[in-house]
Amino acid sequence: MGLLETWREKAYNQEMSKQDSDLLWAAYFNVEKEIYEQLLTNIEVVEGTVAELAEKYQTDISTMTGFLDGIDESLKNSNSLEENLQEDSKIVIDINPEKLYYNMVAAKAEWLYNLPQWDSLLTESRRKELYKEQKLSGTVVKGEKIGRNDPCPCGSGKKYKKCCGK
Repeated sequence: MGLLETWREKAYNQEMSKQDSDLLWAAYFNVEKEIYEQLLTNIEVVEGTVAELAEKYQTDISTMTGFLDGIDESLKNSNSLEENLQEDSKIVIDINPEKLYYNMVAAKAEWLYNLPQWDSLLTESRRKELYKEQKLSGTVVKGEKIGRNDPCPCGSGKKYKKCCGK
């Protein structure tokens, strides 16, 4: 079993007590915040094996695997973590800042998208735009209601009630 499967099994275990789950996630979120603070302070491409990255960010392999799983969608190029991730798998962390901020808002990770390091990466107005864009992406907007005596939108020329409205 690869590292990713092991992490997901541990993190999303339905049989784990709520208290144990809360402790696991609280510890993970603290480590995650520290890693993001370092990554966002000096935006550069970070490369290494999973084990090397865990050592660099002073965490264990399992937590680093969870971090890599979470950040993968926000990278310029995915690391293909699903393909049997191991300790010696090569990883490239090349962050797309706008995508990362957008995904943090989507995850409701307020402790991450409010980090002071964002001030030097994205302007306040751009962060507000990304925030609003993400929030609106989940909003369902109903189209204009078709009246029964309106022309049918299928283009038949008939009234809606005599065509598609039956």
